Amino acid sequence: MTAPAPASDLRARAPVRGWRAAFPPAQWVPAYRPAWLGKDAIAGVTLAAYAIPVSLAYASLAGLPPQYGIYCYLAGGLFYALFGSSRQLAIGPTSAISLLVGATVAGMAEGDPSRWAAIAALTALVVAAICLVAWLLRLSSLVNFISETILLGFKAGAALTIAMTQLPKLFGVKGGGENFFERIVILARQLPDTNLAVLAFGLVAIALLLLGEKFLPGRPVALLVVVASIVVLSVTSLGTLGFKVVGALPRGLPDFQPPGLRVHDVDGVLSLAFACFLLAYVESVSAARALAQAHGQEVDPRQELLGLGAANLAAGLFQGYPVAGGLSQSSVNDKAGARTPLALVFASLTIGLCLLYLTGLLANLPTVVLAAIVLVAVKGLINVKELRHVWRVSRFEFAISMVAFAAVLLLGILRGVIVAVLVSLLLLIKRVARPHVAFLGRIPGTRDYSDMERHPDNEPVPGVLVVRVEASLVYFNVEHVHDSLREKLHAAPEPPALVVFDLSTSPTVDLAGARMLATLHSELTAAGTGLRLVDARASVRDILRAEGLKTLVGDFGRGTSVALAVDELQGRTGARVQPA
Repeated sequence: MTAPAPASDLRARAPVRGWRAAFPPAQWVPAYRPAWLGKDAIAGVTLAAYAIPVSLAYASLAGLPPQYGIYCYLAGGLFYALFGSSRQLAIGPTSAISLLVGATVAGMAEGDPSRWAAIAALTALVVAAICLVAWLLRLSSLVNFISETILLGFKAGAALTIAMTQLPKLFGVKGGGENFFERIVILARQLPDTNLAVLAFGLVAIALLLLGEKFLPGRPVALLVVVASIVVLSVTSLGTLGFKVVGALPRGLPDFQPPGLRVHDVDGVLSLAFACFLLAYVESVSAARALAQAHGQEVDPRQELLGLGAANLAAGLFQGYPVAGGLSQSSVNDKAGARTPLALVFASLTIGLCLLYLTGLLANLPTVVLAAIVLVAVKGLINVKELRHVWRVSRFEFAISMVAFAAVLLLGILRGVIVAVLVSLLLLIKRVARPHVAFLGRIPGTRDYSDMERHPDNEPVPGVLVVRVEASLVYFNVEHVHDSLREKLHAAPEPPALVVFDLSTSPTVDLAGARMLATLHSELTAAGTGLRLVDARASVRDILRAEGLKTLVGDFGRGTSVALAVDELQGRTGARVQPA
């Protein structure tokens, strides 16, 4: 048996109200322990060491200058620390969002780098606005409508799409193409021009990153690979063999620079921002929940909307683009010992110092190393183990996952997100619109009833048809329920004396549902069959009474049940059947 939580934990988990609920530092700062300061500082420096090379790589995916990725970590993490509910979540650019921005903004920027940066920043501001509206309207649960199965296929497709943008850099060729399959064709044609020195350098970098991931988890291995590659290109003649380098980054902190564009100036920025919001929120909350569970903490999904909104607001105002909380960077932060969001503050301070004094050291960083970092990072998006599990458990769910996978490869990241959302909603509507209508029989030796289809050994009750809908009765499924019951009645050799409608599994009945039951009563009465409604919940009883069902069919309150309704009929007819 699990031991009860200490009183201090129970107090910590009590609901927080008022302004303190919207400003988490007011909750964790008073409880801050001096012993945590060193751990948060070390975690912040470690996170910065991880973030700098990764953000440089992701900025290239977004089609932006490398420093813009660093600006995202600097500003986004600092503002998330003020409003986020997770103690260990790290905020910054992610691979999927970076590619989504790069692939979509390319068609909006018209070849103008300054317009490209302005659109990316504007997108972050629109994401922030969406987060704020969702927070105000308490819409955090709506994102849960996107199923894990859909996301599984989407992430796998996004990983392959991202990889195809980086493989040309690995082979030292130009690459090109607008979609996944076109990129494959172009890369295949350019393979004879592979720069073997660049390829060998990239493969060594990938090997070192994979070894570091396996044997030094949570350590800034990417930073060590970056430093080593800069040293090699600086002290050897490899730089003359066709290596492309990042070049010196602008020194200094990002300027406060709101984008000069407005939403109505850029066609398509709203759909891009909405797609970024979905990806950012789902990924952030998933990572935050995983970390919180490991530490016995809790995450407020609604507060995460405010934290994510603040992070994107800061990114958009300080020359960044949409950010999110990723599991990889958050795991680095967690394994390095982060105890509170103060670690993000230390990470931002470290990144700020690097921007002020160390940018010149990145001049000889080869872009193939950034490609290697991205390729290693995105492999985590393909969860082969989970795909195999879904295949074994449900071929239908696997097929749905593959729809999202194919949509990303065929249509691109943005349209793939939209298709994933639409498929999720259509599946939800289909399941609710056509719920399972169970016809019940008596469980042998008992007075309980269950689904005859699942339990063929159940005993049918002579002259009685017992039906139970395993869903709410609402306007878009009542026709299906009505038709299913009609088909069962027509298939019966003779009309039953009584239909018992068990409402125990219908938490909601709307006006259309109540009227369908009234219509059913009229139809059954005309055929000489009675109707009883049993075990209705409180809110259901209210609407049924308002529609006059109590007058038509009798009591359906708390004391009613299938067994009692059957007993009443058998008592009147003298045809009681004893349980076997």
